[in-house]
Parts: sequence; structure tokens; C-alpha cells
Amino acid sequence: MMTIRVCVAGATGWTGSAVTRAMITSSEFQLTGAIARRQAGRDIGEVLGQEKAHVSIVASLEEALAVPTDVLIDFTGPEVVKGHILAALDKGVRVVVGTSGLTASDYVEIEQRAQERQLGVIAAGNFSITAALAKHFALIAARYLPSWEIIDYASAAKMDAPSGTTRELAEELATVSQNHLEVALEQTHSPKEARGATIDGTQVHSIRLPSYVIAFETIFGLPNERLSIRHDAGSGAEPYVSGTLLAARKVMEVSGLVRGLDRLLFH
Repeated sequence: MMTIRVCVAGATGWTGSAVTRAMITSSEFQLTGAIARRQAGRDIGEVLGQEKAHVSIVASLEEALAVPTDVLIDFTGPEVVKGHILAALDKGVRVVVGTSGLTASDYVEIEQRAQERQLGVIAAGNFSITAALAKHFALIAARYLPSWEIIDYASAAKMDAPSGTTRELAEELATVSQNHLEVALEQTHSPKEARGATIDGTQVHSIRLPSYVIAFETIFGLPNERLSIRHDAGSGAEPYVSGTLLAARKVMEVSGLVRGLDRLLFH
């Protein structure tokens, strides 16, 4: 099998560091680049508490992609991720996106660029296998249950709201069925913001408090009964590694944009 050459953007971050460690020890992947805002010039293996990886941290995508690279894995921030994706595609590099904050219109532009370049982009708000299952089950339920809302939980420090996971879920629920609201939002008394943000017809409520890590819950309601589909993440980033590695393999076979880990698992 061909070794897949990978650059990780956000290589010292919470999820990026776990993915980078997996790359360093993998026989299937070769780490060719590591991008981080700090500690430029230092060996990424040593920074992550491992043996020398012989890959120095660099501060910019341009520096990192000066080395031949097959796949960029991005776990950075919403302010830079779109530029990273488009620049990587223009350099002939496929992309796996774990960074949240991109909108549906952003992905329209990304998909167009990927198709023009005949390259693959795989993006997921959450690369956890169990989170992908929760999303998959919610999409199945929406075929039969007409009314739902989403609660999005995260730590007090999380900047983006809603999370990429729940934004992705809300947008895909709209492709399955139309959510029914008994009382239209414009008829709501008092502040309408109390009903949450409307994303493609779904009301999404973002909670940002200490003690939460990441969780999301899709609640379906019928007269006299409810169905709740919830995923809770722990404090470590390990659950996101296997899904990211799966995407890094699959993106080599993809042309255009694939959104959601569930699409790799169930389609």
C-alpha cells in the first residue's frame, strides 16, 4: 500500500495533537508537516512528548506544503480554516476538515473548488464514531417524526455557537424532512431569541457552561411521547482519532465534497 503523506494544521491543539501522535507512530501514514501558532522550529515529536519525528513545526500552511503532501488535516479555527482548505486544493492537496465554524455557503464554495481541482474534501463537525451514529439515528427518526429541536452543549470557553456538529446535523435534517413548529416564531410572545437560533428550519439551543465538554441532543416530540438521541463526549480527544484516520484514507478516493463521518460509514 502507498504511504499517505499528511500535514496536520493545529498539530499541538486538543484534537490535532492526538491525531498527530497517531500519525507519528503509524506505518500507513507519513507525517510531512505540522502547523501551529507557537513553538515554530521545534520538532513536533518532542513537543508532544514522543521521540523525534524529524518534522519541524511551522507557522504557515505555505511553509508546510513546501514539502510534498497528499492530505491536509485541519483542526485549527474558524478564522483560518476556509483559507487553508482553498489554498491546499489549489496546491493539489486533498483535505480532511475537523474545524467547526464553516457555513453551508462556505461549503458550496469549497465543493466547487474541489470539483474544479478534481480533489476530495471530507469535512465533519465530529469525527467520533459514536457521534456519527447519533447523527445517523436522528436522520432516520426525522423520516417518521415531524417535530424536533437540538440542544448543543459545550464548555464555557468554546467560541463558536452552534457547534459544527449541530450545524451539520441541522442542515442535513432539512434534507430529510421539514420540521413542524406548532407556533410560528413570529407569533412568539416576548423575546424570540428564547426559541434558539433557526438553522435550516431547526431550532438549535447552544449551552456554554463549565463542566461540559461536547454533547448534543436531538429531541423529537409527538403527543404524549418523546424520543431523545444524545451523544456525550469525555474529556479526551482519543474518540476523534479513528474517524479522522478513516477520513484521511477515504479522501484519497473522493472527488468533491463529503460532509459528515456518517456518510463514510453508511453510504
